Amino acid sequence: MEQTNKTGIKDMCRQYGTLMALAAICILFGILRPRAFVSAVNFWNITRQMAILAVITIGATLIMSVEEFDLSVGTIASFGGVFSAVLAIRGMPFGAALVLATVCGLFLGCVNGFIVTRFKVMSFIITLAMSRVIYGFTYWLSGGAIIFNGIPASFKFAGTHKFGPVPLLTLVMIAAAGVFFYVTEYTAFGRKLYAIGGNEQAVRIAGIRVERYKTMAFAVAGAMACCAGVLLASRVGSASPTAGDAYMLNAYAAVFIGKTMLRGGVPNVLGTMAGVAIFTVLANGLTIMQVPAYIQNIMTGLIIVCAVVAQKLGSRERD
Repeated sequence: MEQTNKTGIKDMCRQYGTLMALAAICILFGILRPRAFVSAVNFWNITRQMAILAVITIGATLIMSVEEFDLSVGTIASFGGVFSAVLAIRGMPFGAALVLATVCGLFLGCVNGFIVTRFKVMSFIITLAMSRVIYGFTYWLSGGAIIFNGIPASFKFAGTHKFGPVPLLTLVMIAAAGVFFYVTEYTAFGRKLYAIGGNEQAVRIAGIRVERYKTMAFAVAGAMACCAGVLLASRVGSASPTAGDAYMLNAYAAVFIGKTMLRGGVPNVLGTMAGVAIFTVLANGLTIMQVPAYIQNIMTGLIIVCAVVAQKLGSRERD
């Protein structure tokens, strides 16, 4: 009986450990800075801060569901912000700039997916190389400087508008998470992605075109990253050729953290959102406490290391 109880507790910690960690972080900052942290204003601020990372990370979730990596998502996000800002300065409406930038991201993702699947090469090497190509083009497009002069007020609407206390970016995040949760859990496309990640050889034997679905995953990830870059530029009112760089590592770290939820060792949207929340709440709380940026970087890195190790140990136990 005692052994059974220990096993049950271990399974519960493995499955809900991410949510427990999130709750513990919230309680800690709530105790240390109750007025600043525990407030409706800060809650909505946290959700707005989550939105950009969440959009990128949802795309990364699809990539990892087929056991691949796309290290160019941060650079694609930077490109999306710069490209849309340039279009806006030249008079293009925000909606059209967002759509056009997202289509470009879709194309870049397709290129990544085609090279990886067509030539059977390691995805992290190809996408790392492609990130340098995209960065070079983005640098040229921006002139190597932050773009902020001439950006119209309408361009900043999506990133700054609120419906009452609720930021528009928060609603965008909720909509994206809802759509992709449905796609991954209840559609044939999502089931095939999980099947490819589980046993690619068996899926090939079953007649599923693995290359097509992997390329589609890369394409969607590219589109999501570019869309996130546009929203980031809209939020801050400027576009930098390096604005998206910080998001790549956190995006995959959030996916790794989320892999412990619901489906042990398998990327899933709900788990990913919990991972995004952990990183955002941690950054928000440390900022409120005026912790130096280098300490935040150290803590973030340690969380990533722990998440990867915990996921690996969990997969060994299941084996």
